[in-house]
Amino acid sequence: MSNTIQPRLTQVFRFVRCNYTDGVAELGYAFDDGDELVERIRFPNAPAVPAARTAAFEAALKLLHLIAGISYYKAGVPPQIHLASGPLDHATADLLDALYLHGLAEFAYRNGLDLRGRIAFPRLGAERSAGSHGGVAPAVGALDLPRRTLVPIGGGKDSLVAVEAIKAIGGEATAVWVGQSALIAACAERTGLPTLNIQRELAPGLFELNRLGAWNGHIPVTAVNSAILAVAAVLYGYDSIAFANERSASAATLEYDGQQVNHQWSKSLAFETLLGDWLHTHVASDLDYCSLLRPYSELAITHAFAKLTPYFDVFSSCNRNFKLLGPKPADRWCGQCPKCHFVFLALAPFLPKPRLLSIFGRNLLDDESQAAGFDALLEYQDHKPFECVGEGAEARAAMYALSQRPEWQEDAVVARFRSEILPQLDASLLALEPWLQPSPEHRVPVRLQGALAAIGG
Repeated sequence: MSNTIQPRLTQVFRFVRCNYTDGVAELGYAFDDGDELVERIRFPNAPAVPAARTAAFEAALKLLHLIAGISYYKAGVPPQIHLASGPLDHATADLLDALYLHGLAEFAYRNGLDLRGRIAFPRLGAERSAGSHGGVAPAVGALDLPRRTLVPIGGGKDSLVAVEAIKAIGGEATAVWVGQSALIAACAERTGLPTLNIQRELAPGLFELNRLGAWNGHIPVTAVNSAILAVAAVLYGYDSIAFANERSASAATLEYDGQQVNHQWSKSLAFETLLGDWLHTHVASDLDYCSLLRPYSELAITHAFAKLTPYFDVFSSCNRNFKLLGPKPADRWCGQCPKCHFVFLALAPFLPKPRLLSIFGRNLLDDESQAAGFDALLEYQDHKPFECVGEGAEARAAMYALSQRPEWQEDAVVARFRSEILPQLDASLLALEPWLQPSPEHRVPVRLQGALAAIGG
């Protein structure tokens, strides 16, 4: 990486190339005329791409190149985007414009940037010329993909609920994850499913750009992993990718300057719909992309997880376990972050108190120093944290349920809720039961819909 580049002053972000050979995808990017940044995705024990799937594989690979570029684009946020492979059809450009704008909304908010009107992927003209499809992509057919499901494992409760739901209906599935987390590997092993571990190697030059003053912040990593799994589904032969993104992932974290900022946008129904429809029209009409937990609130999911005792000693939703840099918790739960706070609070109504304390090793609700963290979850004097946590209303419902139970009432944070916060709330809006009811809004394919009943049962 040239030492002369100043990332924030660059004018063009270039998608240079994407190649695939013997299980390794190479994705090349560059700023202006600078050195190429090459990311590598390694697919283990990769079979040869069947001839009937070649076009689908190339389409999925191209999308992966375009989506994974968000990790690099945000380093400079230049005003121009250049595609060496040429302009895109409208559906593809629409997907990418939306992903880069909304998926980087938190990044932009934290850095004081406004990306509206700045992101525009080159697209084909609306007018069709002879032999051209103009801005419309040609339709694709079915690939007769094997009826089996890739289930991404994240190490937390949600993906384990999804796994057990698919197992409950006798579905064939593989636990898949991207990266080298030993904690995720242990969870995947505990499921008893076949496993697939894909490796993503960021371009070393990205870290050099950071040293040189690049913009930095949150990227929609679920979108990148989704694109990786679309390639894997075609390569290995799976007809569905079933994430475990819950209903509240669609709720904005905050609204700022007329724009909603959602930390979980790439887990939202809006993104799921964009990508799912794109895969049906550009890759294979029988490749489904969905979230199995979409109808459910976080509280409904923790209610289901509370029955899955074999996972209690291996799961963790603490994000400090999964950061690229920095110390990891010694015992799977740091006890300080918003994810630890929320999972503790959401599980508390559904587990015996001693069992919950044995999972976390401490009582987070009896620690006065944690009050501000729980206030944010309740959206009391603060906005919801920039983390994958449930809605403020369901956090309030969980806290209210605990405030009515003798074994929790005297704990410091719960007692403060009873005396200071509860009098300001309408108790008729704090019931737990409505949060346990599923929504009819989801994109789960017919053959997996039996799993929905297994979750809610």
